[in-house]
Amino acid sequence: MKKILKWIGISIAVLVISIAVLLGSMRFHDGPLEILSGGPFKTGALSNAPNDWSFLKDRATIEFQTMEPAQSRTVWLATFDQRLFVVSGYMTTNYGAIWKQWPYYLEADDSVVLRIDGKLYEQRLQRIMSGLEVIPVLNEFSRKYGDGEAASADSVASGYTWMYEVMDR
Repeated sequence: MKKILKWIGISIAVLVISIAVLLGSMRFHDGPLEILSGGPFKTGALSNAPNDWSFLKDRATIEFQTMEPAQSRTVWLATFDQRLFVVSGYMTTNYGAIWKQWPYYLEADDSVVLRIDGKLYEQRLQRIMSGLEVIPVLNEFSRKYGDGEAASADSVASGYTWMYEVMDR
């Protein structure tokens, strides 16, 4: 029994160390890998942002990088009226406070770089807390990602959902 417990302990230690090494090494990776945050973008051609983001209507995710800290991640998106929006949900939950750090980074510097199809767009994310676009954007998120919940401006106004519009710098 002691031998089995020893090997279980060693296995758990190896697993924890492996995960720590993976997450630590991701800080140097050129962009994110699916749900794992990555380092700053090293590849891509700097481009002027389009006036119409509608070409992303059925795109599942895009990559973006915050400036401080210089980290990248993937995020869900919605387009409405040729504009581009991203959201961060669960912001008032305990797990959201741990999992969703990037919105807090934007409070100090709202500059971001989007990487879409190998093109880099220097933009900024402007937080939206109310307005005519809130319900249509939430409806688009529900359509794309099957949230199943009715769109509610209250989730944005209360801070549960942080909504951002992508804007030119």
